[in-house]
Amino acid sequence: MDYFLGIDVGTGSARVGLFDKTGSLIAHAVEPIKTWKPQPDFVEQSSEDIWSCICKCTQALLRESELSPDLIKGIGFDATCSLVLVDKEGAPVSVDPEGADQKNIIVWMDHRALEQTHFINSFKDKFDLFKFVGGQISPEMQMPKLLWLKKYLSESWARTEYCFDLPDYLTFRATGSAARSLCSLTCKWTYNKNTNTDTDTGTDTGSGWDLEFLKAIGLEDLASNDFKRIGPNASQIGSRIGEGLSESAAQEMGLKQGTPVGVSIIDAHAGGIGMIGLSEEDEGKGLDKSQGSVDLDKRLALIGGTSSCHMAVSKEARFIPGVWGPYDSAMVPGLWLNEGGQSATGALVDHVINCHGAYSEAQLKAQEKNVSIYEYLNHLLEDISGGGSGLDQLTQSLHVCPYFHGNRSPRANPELTGMISGLKLSASLNDLALLYLATIQAIAYGTRHIIEAMNEKGYAIDTLICCGGGTKNPIFLQQHANITGCRLILPKESESVLLGAAMLGAVASESFADLQEAMRAMSHKGSSIEVEPSVQAYHDKKYQIFHKLYTDQIEYDKIMKS
Repeated sequence: MDYFLGIDVGTGSARVGLFDKTGSLIAHAVEPIKTWKPQPDFVEQSSEDIWSCICKCTQALLRESELSPDLIKGIGFDATCSLVLVDKEGAPVSVDPEGADQKNIIVWMDHRALEQTHFINSFKDKFDLFKFVGGQISPEMQMPKLLWLKKYLSESWARTEYCFDLPDYLTFRATGSAARSLCSLTCKWTYNKNTNTDTDTGTDTGSGWDLEFLKAIGLEDLASNDFKRIGPNASQIGSRIGEGLSESAAQEMGLKQGTPVGVSIIDAHAGGIGMIGLSEEDEGKGLDKSQGSVDLDKRLALIGGTSSCHMAVSKEARFIPGVWGPYDSAMVPGLWLNEGGQSATGALVDHVINCHGAYSEAQLKAQEKNVSIYEYLNHLLEDISGGGSGLDQLTQSLHVCPYFHGNRSPRANPELTGMISGLKLSASLNDLALLYLATIQAIAYGTRHIIEAMNEKGYAIDTLICCGGGTKNPIFLQQHANITGCRLILPKESESVLLGAAMLGAVASESFADLQEAMRAMSHKGSSIEVEPSVQAYHDKKYQIFHKLYTDQIEYDKIMKS
């Protein structure tokens, strides 16, 4: 039996999953990673710490499974779209104002570069590349962060040999190759593989970077040495990198030198390939090069974690204001990707719970019952409502605008803030439970907003395929079904992000002819959740309030600036 490793680095942990050729998870290991928040809007991590956590995971997994490294035929990496700086020796270069080289990663959710984001977006009417990012650059992308580093950390900027997206750094550390993923460069760096493509032959005639754009925003030095710092070109997802696992990386991980390593992918996109093509019918059907039995226009992959990503693919390019993309072959080769998202979902729920006056009491009661605080609050909501669809209507007088960390899409405004309407002069456990529910509902209204924006431009989404931490919460799932009006499908393998990463390794090992074949073979349907139509009218009303909270916020801002 052949096996494959999927290696995932999320915002809070590094995980490694061992899969067989059918997509079954054999074993997995998890290690928490360190995060620093030295000041507001600054979020930093360490590439050395992350790599150490990955190696601990692979070693633990091999011990647990008692599997010979010879049986592992391929490795795939995914990670958050965080920015990593290293010098010519591959050693970390500081992104921290205090100068600590250990802190060499600006995490995706870091918003230090808002000024640079606004500056770059002032050119949105002058360069076509903006059409492929929903109309404007996000502070979660890499160009604003690079511009901030050049301005404020000149010493680090001068020492930096490579600027990596974290997924590409991991394959660099694993293989020694500085190859870049088409997924990373296209989705987060303004790279367009069609920029210099000969329209008659379809061949790549050079780099996909827009040099005039880089000059305009003051980053023309990135073009030196054939764009060495950021990568001269991008490699297709799933293709093999170099000679595979290097000798040093193999020793650190406990694996075999030369084990094939696939071109990396962003973590949410790994979840997308891990589940969007699953078949609901006979095994072996599902996604193929012609879409086969799957109507992709009706499907949205929802990957819920610290933030949420909403991935949809189509044969043709669809330009959707406020939604990232379209990105050519950035997730599934041969298909265009549109990516919506919410900057804070799991992070928002945690924030609301942790800041509430009844948090300590709720935590204690959850510990007494040996359940998570989310499970405790779910049970409490069931008790308050008496079960059934009555639960939805507990929030009739309580409304949340979920933009505590801005809005990624479709409003695409990182400076929006959160709002709560309906608070009382009490802080009981019941109050906490209701605010928790109202927050989950607000997140689901955000998903509905994204779906409507996508459907207006050619999609016909009526099915959500879900994975990630948030999607293990039954109330989160049922509220998403009721509020969006979409049926939810849960993959048979709940760890779809890990599975997607493993697929990359499987394709790199040539165990499958291409990524589509791997998706058909390794991704399968699990359970489904249906809409409760009795609460549709209720949620339609609350959805109106969701939008009004936004328009009211804009009006408040106008008043204060007048």
